[in-house]
Amino acid sequence: MMAKKSHIKNTIKESFRMAIEAIRQNKLRSILTLLGISIGVFSVIGVMTAIRTLESSVNSQLDIFGTNTFMVQKSPAIQIHGGHGNKYWKRKNIDFYQYEELKRRAKLPLRVSVADGTQERNIRYKDNVLKKTAEVVGVDEWGLRTYKTYLADGRNFTEDDIRFSRNITILGPDVVDILFPFEDPIGKVIQIKGLDYTVIGVTERKGQAFGQSQDYFALIPISLYIQRYSSRWTSLGINVEAESPEIFEKTIDEVIGLMRVIRKVPPEKENDFEIISNEELLETFAGLTGGIKLFAGAVSVIALLVAGIGIMNIMLVSVTERIKEIGIRKAIGATKGDILTQFLTEAVFLSQFGGIVGVILGILGGNLVAVLLKVPAVIPMDWAFYGLVVCSVIGIGFGIYPAWRAANLDPIESLRYE
Repeated sequence: MMAKKSHIKNTIKESFRMAIEAIRQNKLRSILTLLGISIGVFSVIGVMTAIRTLESSVNSQLDIFGTNTFMVQKSPAIQIHGGHGNKYWKRKNIDFYQYEELKRRAKLPLRVSVADGTQERNIRYKDNVLKKTAEVVGVDEWGLRTYKTYLADGRNFTEDDIRFSRNITILGPDVVDILFPFEDPIGKVIQIKGLDYTVIGVTERKGQAFGQSQDYFALIPISLYIQRYSSRWTSLGINVEAESPEIFEKTIDEVIGLMRVIRKVPPEKENDFEIISNEELLETFAGLTGGIKLFAGAVSVIALLVAGIGIMNIMLVSVTERIKEIGIRKAIGATKGDILTQFLTEAVFLSQFGGIVGVILGILGGNLVAVLLKVPAVIPMDWAFYGLVVCSVIGIGFGIYPAWRAANLDPIESLRYE
């Protein structure tokens, strides 16, 4: 038994050495074959790494509404272009009256707030002007909670600020850095689109999410926002926070029922508004990435099949070129198993080496998304393992016939081959 194990070990070791030597002697042909395997593995690992990076970032940063919180909007947060776009466009806008009615009638929510935003570049203080557009957001007294931030300095909006449409603003720290590099912004008057706003507060710094700053904004009272920025296309977003996870679903049901009554939706018709939560966004994102994964998998299968055919081709050529060598090995005692192992090892080594290169390039390429979005890099160990297993299967599957053909060559005929 020990002698048999030792023989198998020596056979594999010698086959590995001969495989490397055969590849070294046919560099160009081997490189082209490796390239085919590498491209196939790179395509799937690269896409899966990029998606895994996005999923990791989404799971950690897409908690945009806060705990037990959801939003009521006219249309979905994520829309896939298709036949439903016209349906959403035809819906009635959600206006300030509907928000006030929901806030007055709802009993279960801890709070009901409202917000809407637009992009504005014309924001200045004296000679300091924003170089790129910032988000101007109309909010009520719950605006900071809706944005999941706190005051670093100054005060919050009050109900009277909203009621009387006061010309005041709360700035994000990135805007403050540009407009007030050397002075305290509280109490100063800035111009937004040529109109004066007194700065009453500055929020805490939140940093970036998905590669974008979360601190580049100006909050103003929602009543003032509607006066100055609303149009026939303006539809407000209503944020609702439940008191606890236990009544989260009941709160959603109450809000849906009230919004149907407020918007006069007939009993037989579906909702003409959307309920959006963190869970719903994650499910939508998962559906999008699922389709990308399926497409990437199909492309990779085709690429790997082509690479497998390339391996079979190079192995068949290798067998033809080494017929005399095979005959000599058989004449001095090599068995069919030895020959089979030699050529299978060469095929597997080719596919595995190409697979490793593809995995490394795929992880590096996929993590470009992490660099662009400035999120932590991800190494998908499971997909790297799957990729190498697939490469082994391809090496064995497409190398078995050339190896079998080499193993079954007649030693006498092989020695006569020229």
